[in-house]
This record gives sequence, structure tokens and C-alpha cells, in this order.
Amino acid sequence: MKSMAFIAGWMVLALGGCRNDAPVAVIDLAQPGSAALVAFDQVRHEGAARSKGEARLQRYVFQPGARPQVVVSGAGDGWDWPGGSELRIPVQNAMPWAVTLTIDIDGANQERRLHTQIGLPAGPAQTLVIPLHATSPRAMGMQAAPPMPFDDHGRAILLATTVEGGLDPRTVRALRFGIPAPQAAQTLLLGTIDVVPGGTALRDAYTGIVDRYGQYVRGRWPEKVDSDDALRAAVRVAPAGSRPAGLDRYGGRLDVQSLDRTGWFHTHKRDGRWHLVTPDGHAFFSLGVNAVITDGGRSYVEGREFMFRDLPPDRGAWAAFYGSGDDRSEDQGASRGIGYNHGRWFDFYAANLYRVDGRDWLAAWRTRALDRLQAWGFNTLGNWSDDALGQAHRLPYTRSIEIAGDYANVSSGYDYWGRMPDPFDPRFVQAAERAVAKASEGVRDDPWLLGYFADNELAWAGAGPQGRWGLALGTLAGEANSPAKRAFIADLKAKYRTPGQLAAAWGIALASWQALDATGFAAPAPSEAHPAIERDYRAWLRRYADQYFRSVAQAIRRHDPHHLFLGGRFAVHTPEAVAACAAYCDVLSFNVYADLPQHGLDAAAMHALDKPVLISEFHFGSDDRGPFGKGVVSVWNEQQRGEAYARFIAAAAGDPDIVGAHWFQYTDQPVTGRLLDGENSHIGLVGITDIPFDGFVEAVRGMNVKAAHSSE
Repeated sequence: MKSMAFIAGWMVLALGGCRNDAPVAVIDLAQPGSAALVAFDQVRHEGAARSKGEARLQRYVFQPGARPQVVVSGAGDGWDWPGGSELRIPVQNAMPWAVTLTIDIDGANQERRLHTQIGLPAGPAQTLVIPLHATSPRAMGMQAAPPMPFDDHGRAILLATTVEGGLDPRTVRALRFGIPAPQAAQTLLLGTIDVVPGGTALRDAYTGIVDRYGQYVRGRWPEKVDSDDALRAAVRVAPAGSRPAGLDRYGGRLDVQSLDRTGWFHTHKRDGRWHLVTPDGHAFFSLGVNAVITDGGRSYVEGREFMFRDLPPDRGAWAAFYGSGDDRSEDQGASRGIGYNHGRWFDFYAANLYRVDGRDWLAAWRTRALDRLQAWGFNTLGNWSDDALGQAHRLPYTRSIEIAGDYANVSSGYDYWGRMPDPFDPRFVQAAERAVAKASEGVRDDPWLLGYFADNELAWAGAGPQGRWGLALGTLAGEANSPAKRAFIADLKAKYRTPGQLAAAWGIALASWQALDATGFAAPAPSEAHPAIERDYRAWLRRYADQYFRSVAQAIRRHDPHHLFLGGRFAVHTPEAVAACAAYCDVLSFNVYADLPQHGLDAAAMHALDKPVLISEFHFGSDDRGPFGKGVVSVWNEQQRGEAYARFIAAAAGDPDIVGAHWFQYTDQPVTGRLLDGENSHIGLVGITDIPFDGFVEAVRGMNVKAAHSSE
């Protein structure tokens, strides 16, 4: 259904003598005229609805369809908005639920246009503001933006915090307001459109949003504090509950007998079920927490001081909580587009610990963290946790083997945390040796050590439908002197003998073996017509993973023959990489971000490999406790976080191949983003103030107690 009507005005106002925020253009939808054209595509215009100050809102009913939209086009060559920086329009959602609204601003061609999408909440009218340039919360140093709308001196401002594309405001052809694929009619009210110069809404949305404690200023929630006294009182509350009974000193089940007592943590399969086994010989289901540390509250402040209220001076006792860093990285996808990612930072979490306990804050925190974790039913310190907590010998702990060095690497096309290490480079083997030596120093004879993880979320696969083959394609696209590429080409020469045989098998033109040396060599994707490609890629992926895991496993056995190799904490992976891990590791570990473990893993494939599985990361987040992000797996509110945790752990404990699950992470992330990549989600057991989220941890404790005694 399409209809058209001419409406008034838009007019370009002279800037001379006007206030800085006076519009450079006005598009008045309330009065007819001939200067602009409005087209209704599957939208019914029902006329004026009500007044909002001096602006009259028009009622539009968006009909069910693929993309109903209101299109406002400029007459002639379109609009020239000199100096325009923001588009503002009063809007109101007349439905009792939130509606997704898309706005496209078309320029001279398809390459010059802006696009944004917002969630329009039900309720009173508000002013929608769209910056006339690309922006995102990442550009502001964080992954999730402040909640909208926000109050601007009594006005509700709904800012489009993510705008994609590019636009020359001197050549604007059309504005399009749409609702993507509504299943029923949706009614929206739109008012007069203003284009203003020097707009400040974007900066205003981020100004003064963090208080001295690192809390979001505009929000309210039960654990929020407004004074040092309130902070101290809330943090010092003793945790409810106590260490579960019926367990050995490591947390193993006393009622599961007849398992070997070796003096070290090990694995054992009995009656079709895998177990971790404590040094004393009891079944142990690992319930862990990652990143139990004090430095997770650091956020960059340099260049964006306007976001923070009442930062303490960087001198005296407070100087210890300031530092500097640089997280710029061209090769790491996680860092792309992140602004304010270098310079001076402030540690809100550690500063709050100092406010609570003074100069002995670190020792006090360590005791409190261990008391809490044991009372909440956890029995393992997960990856990246404070080493001193493990040495207290109150909870089993893990160590991380972080392999770093000047060795070659390969792009799989994913590269979120960087390119893949090249395990065929002798310098990688040397780096692995150094990393294992460092990780095992002082702990190789400690029975409380559960084992070692190697690296984290390596890019074993690429993106898209051909992602499984990304590492093979990336290897052949590398430089001629790449150790991995030399090894792959050697394998192909050994199999095919001549370039012609390889060319025939792969369906490509290959004049000589030297042609493979070219940087950027475009290897073919597997196809049904040439099944040899897939066979060769699968063989290479397995050899690559074998080389990596064998190198690390051998280093571990040289430095520590007692403890478990807990795998590589897979995120993206291939069957070949997982199979290689199973061949060299004691436990397969996966970071599983799904509602249930079995929805993030191929349970049948894991069972066929006949190796125990540890969930090395999982979490559930919401946005009702300060931080703007809701984590990788989101729920609506705090109560649902506890419910989701219970379901996940119950499913893990009931799976005969899963031997544990580790929550990520102990503390909420900073409101304005952590240092590494700007993550800023509410995913913690405690907030940036170190105050526990009591409702959540009570649900966690209840489930942990059950899991520790029921994983049989």
C-alpha cells in the first residue's frame, strides 16, 4: 500500500544572529505544502494526534509487512543542511510495548547514507536525536551505551547511540522512518523535524554518568550506595551460609568411594560417567569463578574526564589507584573501533576496597573473597584469579599458560583476540616452554592445583559458512617464509608429487609449486565437485592443532608431571582442533555462552571423544544493576540471572561428560568499559563496590550445594 502527499516545509533558516542551537532546517509534518514529498509505504496517516508544546504530533499506523515506512524526500535536489550536526524529532510510541524503529538518512548515493535502529519504549513523548555522523558506544570507549531515554533538564532525550555509515549534510535526499517486519499494526506519533548545528546531545548523554564509587549516576538499584559509611556497612556484611558439609578438604564428595587416591587431582571414568578426583580420592565437580582479582575495575579516564564525577586526586593515597596503559591493537578485532583505549586509567574497584579497609585493603579483600566463595558453594578459583588466593589452600585453583613472544602467526579470518600462533615456528615452541615454566613455578608440587589452561579463545576457525576452513585458507594466504605455510606445502607436495596433480584434484590452475608461495594466494573453498580440497584441509587443520597441543603438553610434562592439562578454553573451534586437544589434554575446556551447556556444545561429539569436559566460562547478565551491558547471554533482570544459573549448572551436573563449570566473572565490569576492549556488563557476583548481589548469590549458593552433591 503506497500513497503520497505534499507537506510543508522544510525551510533553511539564516544562521546570522541566531542562537547556536537554532535549526538550520525544519521539516514540519503538520502543515501541507509543496516543498517536500512524503510517501507512505504500508503506512496509514491518521492526521494530527495531540500537542506537545508547540509541536503537533502526527499519527501513523505501520501495517504488517516486510518494511512499512514513512519516506520524506526533499524537493528538487534535496536538502542542504550547512553545519547540521543533529536531527531531532518528537516521537511517541502509542503501543503498550516497545517498538523497533529504523531511521535512514539518504545522501547523494548508496555509499553516502546513515542508518540507525532504536528501541522506542512505550510511554510519553520524547525527543529522538540522531547525530548526523557515524558514532557508537565503542567510539566512546565502551561496548554498551547508557540506557535511553535520559533526562536533559526536564526533557526526555532518546539518543541514537549507534549510527552507521557516512553523510555529507550538504546533500540529503530523503529521510525514512520504518518498522522492520511488524506482525501486527503498530502506531507511532511523529512531530516536527529539526536539524540543528552544534548539537550536544551525544556528549550530554555521556557527561557525568559515573560517580566517585564507579556507579552509574542516573540509575537506582538496591545495592547502590551514596556514602563511604554505607559502602563499608554493606561490604562488611558476613556472607550467609557456610561451606557445604559432607566434603573432603578439597571439596570432593565423601560419599563417592573407590576412586584412586594419587595425591594429585586427576580424572576417572566410572559407570559411564567422568569425574575429576581430588588428591584424597573423592569425586569433585568443579564449581569455579574466573577473574577473582582486584584489578578488574580499571577504566580509562584520559580524554573523557567529562564522564566522571568526583574522581579523587592523583596524589597521596589515591595515586596508587591511577595508572597508564595502551590497548590499541590493529591485529585484534576486539579493539577495533574502541576509543579512549590508552592513557591514564583509574581503578574504581580497588579504590572502593581502600575506602572500606584502608591501607590493609588487599589482605582484607583476600580473606573476604575466600569466605564468600566458600559460603556461596564454590570450590575452585578459575582462570586469571589472584595467585595468593590459591596459595591460601582454602580452594583448589587453576593456572593460565599465557604464550607470548615474537613468533609467526596465521590469520583464520576471525582474529578477535588476534591471529593464531604458528606452532611450526621454533620460536613458538620456545615461547611455550617459557610460559609453562613461569606458570608452574612454585606450584608443581602443590596438591591444591587443579591444573593448567593454555591460552584462551584462540581463533581456530574463521567466520561465515566457510569459517571451518579459515585456518587452512589463511595458512596458504601467508607469506612464503611462513613456517606453517612451508609445512602445508610440504604435505601437499608429498601427497600430489606434481603441481598438475594438485591442480586437477582441487580444480585450479597451478603452473608450478612456486605459485603457492605468493602472499595472498587464494586457495579454493571446498566443493562437492572437488572433494579432495576438504580432505586436504581437514588433514591440515588436524596437523596444525596436533602441533600446537603437542608442543604445550610436552612442555607441561617436562615442568610438571603431576597436574592436569585442562585444554585450550575453546570459543570458535573445529572438529579437528577439538580432536587434537582430546589427544593431548586431560580435559577438554570450552567457553560456553548459551542457555544450557548442551546448546553450546556438540554433546554427541564430545561423548564420542571420550574425554571429560569442563565449561571454562559461562555467564548471564542483565542491565538493572548499573553497567549498561548484559553480557554475552542476557536475561531481563537480576532474578532471572539466578534462575538461569541454576538451570545451567543443573544441566552441567547431570551430563556424564561434564566435570565442572566456571562462572565469568567475580566482579561487574566498569560502567565505562574495562581496559582491554571496553566490555561493560553486569555479570558479576559482586558490584564495582564489592557489594554482593544478594538475590543472585543466594540462588547461586542453593544450586552449588545441590551440584556438589549430585554430580553422580
